[in-house]
Amino acid sequence: MSSLYERLGGPEAMQQAVDLFYRRMLSDDRVAHFFDDVDMDAQIAKQRSFLTFVTGGPNEYTGLDMREGHKHLLERGLNDEHVDIVIHHLGETLKELGVGDDDIQEIAQLANSVRDDVLNR
Repeated sequence: MSSLYERLGGPEAMQQAVDLFYRRMLSDDRVAHFFDDVDMDAQIAKQRSFLTFVTGGPNEYTGLDMREGHKHLLERGLNDEHVDIVIHHLGETLKELGVGDDDIQEIAQLANSVRDDVLNR
């Protein structure tokens, strides 16, 4: 059976998905402020590497772990509602790109599996 990474379409699909995802995030007033002081080119590259890794593609992710990587956002009010928004935008992005419901569900489960780490619980 092919990996989720392969089913999604490999590197080109990862780039397209991450670009579209961040357009959605940055246009949502509920979460856009978390990116006010972020180098978005670096953020997009980091997210693409992370998404590639967690979906079964090559592991080129060199970022911080989930707890360390989001600690500064907790100080700015990051909570479960924001994680829900992220997962929603990720699902809508994948739907727009023609990804099937089962694969979207699998991605949502992956995202939910790191919720407690992201929120440092």
